[in-house]
Amino acid sequence: MSLPTDHPTYLALDAWIDAHFDEEVRTLQALVQVPTDTPPGNNAPHAERTAELLTGMGLPVSRHPVPAADVQAYGLQSITNLIVRRAYGDGGPTVALNAHGDVVPPGEGWTHDPYGGEVVPDATGGQLYGRASAVSKSDFATYIYALRALEAVARPQRGAIELHFTYDEEFGGELGPGWLLAQGLTRPDLLIAAGFSYQVVTAHNGCLQLEVTLHGTASHAAYPETGVDALQAANRLLTALYAHNEVLRGRRSGVAGITHPYLNVGRIEGGSNTNVVPGKVVLKLDRRMIPEEDVAAVEAEVRTLIEATVAACPGIRLEIKRLLLAHSLKPLPGHEKLVAPLQRHGEAVFGEPIPTSGTPLYTDVRLYGAQGIPAVIYGAGPRTVLESNAKRADEHLALADLKRATRVVARALHDLLQPT
Repeated sequence: MSLPTDHPTYLALDAWIDAHFDEEVRTLQALVQVPTDTPPGNNAPHAERTAELLTGMGLPVSRHPVPAADVQAYGLQSITNLIVRRAYGDGGPTVALNAHGDVVPPGEGWTHDPYGGEVVPDATGGQLYGRASAVSKSDFATYIYALRALEAVARPQRGAIELHFTYDEEFGGELGPGWLLAQGLTRPDLLIAAGFSYQVVTAHNGCLQLEVTLHGTASHAAYPETGVDALQAANRLLTALYAHNEVLRGRRSGVAGITHPYLNVGRIEGGSNTNVVPGKVVLKLDRRMIPEEDVAAVEAEVRTLIEATVAACPGIRLEIKRLLLAHSLKPLPGHEKLVAPLQRHGEAVFGEPIPTSGTPLYTDVRLYGAQGIPAVIYGAGPRTVLESNAKRADEHLALADLKRATRVVARALHDLLQPT
């Protein structure tokens, strides 16, 4: 039977978090101040700094460096994944909490140092600025201090908690959670992964990324008839790809928070000089897949569209390379064990209902789901990604959300590890 949300145990957890919140903020600042731009993906130094902080708190941490050859083959420089494992007794579940430390480069337009971890006071309790302050170094702090509060106030007598801090989400997670699971280094029963505070995410989109290369024949711009213009073929292909979005808008998802599939071309490279007919153009495209779609059918459809369009361009040779195939996340039986305490305590702490929803993002949580591990996404952050400026200039986190999310997670962990 659940305790009332104002039970002294929960209030004691809240009080511990409040008393140690300045320390939690300093920990997040220290994590933001070590860059983890991916690419280039030299993320082992951040893992080492995180391990130092954990050790200083009395939390034993195991370091799991991914072999250099595997990392470099993936286009990155270094990855060390971390696991903190706290076992309390027989008979309970192992609950893992995962956050990723890698992040896209800061880009332009910042008015605050992207690696400063600067706190700007405001009426809500302040905003902490910096790349990954919201996604998802914030939840390194959320999960560390929720665990510490639980052990200080109401140490469980059964089950276990693991913290998984990984460094490959931006490239798909195969060398982060995927690698830890494949190596047999962990096998939790339940998973909570980094997210935002005002909803419990139970499903997300999948993603197909392709690299499309169009080979023509370069020639002097004064003699264009001696060449085959790869850029003209690319223009024709771009028109066909974006027109396909009209078809995709008609495929509606039944998952709240997810609307329809979408296709985007995120990068174009080609040509050698202004006075040369381009002999080669490379497109990199991203096709988001709703949970209801079959990934094999989606890839076949996109490839067929590309091939048919390019076939109408004489003299163009086509290459298609898959860069990423990320499956969607769908709710698994048992995920309600996570949803219920997060919603209950979320409403008590935030003072409003915390709904379940899907997200059009894809995450490496799908890799846990693929192993049959029920998973949800919940952590510190605003109602939407846009509010946090994640992946844009001046990314920030409301410290009030960090404190309250830490309370919610600590309370939920307490419930998950109590005898039934």
